[in-house]
Amino acid sequence: MAVRRTSPGGEDRPLSLIERTRRDQLVQVTIDLVAEHGYAATSLARIAQAAGITKGAVLYHFASKDAVVAAAQAHVLDALVADVGAAVDAAPADRAPAAYVRRMIGHLAEHPDHARMIIEAMINDDRPEPEARWRPLAALLRNAREARGLGPGPDTRTLAIITGGAIDGIVGERLQDAGYDTEAAAEALIAMLETATFA
Repeated sequence: MAVRRTSPGGEDRPLSLIERTRRDQLVQVTIDLVAEHGYAATSLARIAQAAGITKGAVLYHFASKDAVVAAAQAHVLDALVADVGAAVDAAPADRAPAAYVRRMIGHLAEHPDHARMIIEAMINDDRPEPEARWRPLAALLRNAREARGLGPGPDTRTLAIITGGAIDGIVGERLQDAGYDTEAAAEALIAMLETATFA
């Protein structure tokens, strides 16, 4: 969907290629700055300087620091959701939870700047509703049991919450230690999750 901007006459118009390119640049610069310095230290002046433009030029594209940070956060979350969603869609129903865990950890390990952006957003009170975090995985777990012909089993909400915490721990460890083997950690988590899900 094309982003639209109100023209001086008040009507909406599509962004030009140059405007889209500049907005994309500002979003990427903001992700990099928040990941490196944190939300509080990422000012409009710092964003402008990193992009090689003036604060006024930043404000032409985004109404405030909060607006450019929100756009950066949305970009990061959209990329994560698309990547994980594609992996889940490509997996058979009984392997979808494993695909979810593997790709969630994989994406955030491959994009530490995205992981840090998400953490900074949560620290600064932009937390998603708790259900938004556990509900998709809980549904995948229920569907996986059904695909194997199993009846009601363990509480999938609880399994999803525990798994989400483990994913956070694995990604957090990778942010502290770039040598930490997240692929092995993901497989260990999947083994535990599948034991609990299919018991």
